[in-house]
Amino acid sequence: MKGSRPEQAVLSKDTDMSKTEETRQVIEGMVDGLNDHRIGDIGEFFAESFKWMGNQGCGTKNGLQEFQDNWQKPFQAAFSDKVCVDESRLFMGEWAAAFGRQEATHSGNFMGIAPTGKRIEIRYMDFWKVVDGKIDNNWVMVDFPHVMAQLGKDCFDGHGWEAYDRGEKTPPQPKTS
Repeated sequence: MKGSRPEQAVLSKDTDMSKTEETRQVIEGMVDGLNDHRIGDIGEFFAESFKWMGNQGCGTKNGLQEFQDNWQKPFQAAFSDKVCVDESRLFMGEWAAAFGRQEATHSGNFMGIAPTGKRIEIRYMDFWKVVDGKIDNNWVMVDFPHVMAQLGKDCFDGHGWEAYDRGEKTPPQPKTS
């Protein structure tokens, strides 16, 4: 990269590595709690004022109550018999990350799609910061386009780049100078 570079990893550069095991215990307990479909008592793992920052379609939740009311309850209303499978977890001081999938039945309205009864996969990535034994911040990416495709809706209206992978379209190339 030519020229000045922006400062990198600002949020995690001063992490206290001695907190790694505590962070692991909080995250593992929280995942078990979510797999048990807990809502009302999930504050055991999340700070009352924690912030949940999701991608477009998921939104941002400020505080535990908003997370419960505007994420957990609607998600569980749309998808039943849900199980979370972290395929990988990383721990570093107060920080943790995971990616994986949830397997669930589409049993309620989701993004305007009526229940189909289909068993689907919901892919995700999570990044957590644990402070004083509770999750304080949670950055989330949930692959809603993949979920919608499994339910018969292409949110890209045929313009997804998978068409390049399938050889159906030629990918554009940047102009060279």
